[in-house]
Amino acid sequence: QVQLVESGGGLVQAGGSLRLSCAASGSIFSISAMGWYRQGPGKQRELVAITTAGGSTNYADSVKGRFTITISRDNAKNTVFLQMNSLKPEDTAVYYCNALSRDGNAWGQGTQVTVSS
Repeated sequence: QVQLVESGGGLVQAGGSLRLSCAASGSIFSISAMGWYRQGPGKQRELVAITTAGGSTNYADSVKGRFTITISRDNAKNTVFLQMNSLKPEDTAVYYCNALSRDGNAWGQGTQVTVSS
């Protein structure tokens, strides 16, 4: 099993920056992709950014050029980061870390990001 622990998030003014972190432990050797999803008020959960074990990345059109996903690996854990710049009020949401492994999808507990106008 993969366990995910998120950190970061908070309240920021429009135009500001935040960085989210997500540490994966457990069966990390079987992880094929890690990413970030978000769910805004009254909205469905949507993909924000994803990175694969092969090194490819993909972003939602709404965050391209503003958000960057990176990953750090060591023997004990993988940590995925989401650097969010030029934040907009519409980026306000609960952000969830996700890992896809041989055991299926694992989710973090979620972290609130609030962008004030």
